[in-house]
Amino acid sequence: MSTHTDRLHDREFVRTFFTTPTAVKGEDDSAKMLRRAAQLSGIEAPDVWVPDNEDATAPSMRDEGIENIIDVLSEDGDNVPGEVHPRVVWHRESPETRYQGFQQILELADPENDAVEHLDGVVIPEVGDIDDWKKADEFITIVENEHGLEEGSLAMSVIVESGEAELALGDLREEMGKPSNNLERLFLLVDGEVDYTKDMRAITPTGELPPWPELRHNTSRGASAAGLIAIDGPYDDIRDVEGYHERMTDNQAKGMLGIWSLTPGQVVEANKSPLPPKNGSWLLEVDDREIELEAEDGRYVYEGDAIELEEATDDQYRLSVGGDERELDGDELSQELLDLASYIPSLNDIVDSMEEFEAAKEAGKGAIAMERSVTIVIDGVEVEISNDRMWDEATYQAAQTPITLFQDVYENRPDQHEDLEEMYGEDLVERAMVVG
Repeated sequence: MSTHTDRLHDREFVRTFFTTPTAVKGEDDSAKMLRRAAQLSGIEAPDVWVPDNEDATAPSMRDEGIENIIDVLSEDGDNVPGEVHPRVVWHRESPETRYQGFQQILELADPENDAVEHLDGVVIPEVGDIDDWKKADEFITIVENEHGLEEGSLAMSVIVESGEAELALGDLREEMGKPSNNLERLFLLVDGEVDYTKDMRAITPTGELPPWPELRHNTSRGASAAGLIAIDGPYDDIRDVEGYHERMTDNQAKGMLGIWSLTPGQVVEANKSPLPPKNGSWLLEVDDREIELEAEDGRYVYEGDAIELEEATDDQYRLSVGGDERELDGDELSQELLDLASYIPSLNDIVDSMEEFEAAKEAGKGAIAMERSVTIVIDGVEVEISNDRMWDEATYQAAQTPITLFQDVYENRPDQHEDLEEMYGEDLVERAMVVG
C-alpha cells in the first residue's frame, strides 16, 4: 500500500479551470465557443481548459458536443497552451449515466479521431464514495487498453459535489497505489458548491450559496495529503471582480490556489491572483478592515478618516483610532502603528529575502534577522516604523511556495513569458527562475 504524496503530473499548480459549452443550440456552428476558447493564449488562456459536456451543454446536444470536441482538438489542439480535460457525464447513482460517460471517453480517446494526442485527461462530475471513483478509474483503464494507450496516460479529475465525495477525500491517501486500481491518475480535486448545496439540502435566507469554507478546507487538505491539486468551484457573479478576488484570497490562505473560471475575464484575474504582486504595499488595520496606503515618494500615506494623528508637543502625539484616542510619545506611537501595519511583499522582495538567506546559509548561518522599515504619513505627520523578522529554514521554505508557483507557470506556459516579463521586468524574472 502506498502512502506517497509525489505529484505524478507535469503541473504542480493550476490557477485556472475554464469550462466551455461543447455545443450551442441554434448557432450555425454549434462549436463556436469551443473554437474561440481554443484560440486563447497568454494571460487570457487557462492552465486547464475543460470543454464541458455535462452541465454547460444541453442533454440533447451532448452527442454533438463530443464530436465538436474531437473536431476542435484535431484542428486546433496544437494551439491550446494549457492542458485539455473535457468534462463527461457521470453520476454516482445512475449506471446508465456512467455508461454514457464511458462511451464519451471511449470516443474522445480513439486514436482514429486524431484528438487523443491533445487530450490530457477527463473530468468526472457527481462522484460518490471511493468505490465510485474506482469505477471511473477502471473505465478509463479499459479505454486506454482498448485503444492501445499507456495505462495512466489519461489523467482523471473529479468534482466534489456531494457529502459522499467529501468523505471520500479522507480515503484517497490510503487507496492510491493499491494494485487493484490506477487512482494515481488523479490530478485535480474540484469543488462543486451548487450541487453540494443541493446534496446537503442546505437553505439560506437569500437563496444564495453558502460559502462552504469547510468543504474548501477539506478538499485542499485531501489534495495535499494525496499529492493532488485543489480547485474551488465557479463564482457565478461574473461582474463582481472584487468578490472574485476576495474568494481567491480566502482560498489561497487554505492552500487552494486554483479556481473555476466561467469567462475569459475571470481567467485573466485567476491567472494573476496567486502570483506575487509587482509592487509591495503597506496596510493599516482599522475596525477589522485592512486599508492600503498610498505610496508617495518612498513614503506611505493614509488618506482615510478612521485614524487621526496630531503632534501635541515635542515628542508627544495624539492618536485616534476608530474614536479611541490616546496620548503617546514617539516610541509608543511607532510601536502602535507597527502593531496596526502589515506588508504585502512584492516578487522582488521575496526574491531579495530568499537570496539573502541563501547567502547566509552558504556562509554557515542557520538563521538571520531581516529588517523592514518604512515612513507612514497620517494627517501630515511622518512616523518611522521598523521591525526585524527572523528567517530560518522553515521561513525560507514557506516563502518558496509563491516562487515555486511562479517557476511552474514559467516552465509550463511559454505563451505567458511575454506577459510575465512585462509585469515584472526581464531581470527579475530571470532571478526568480534561479532562486530556490
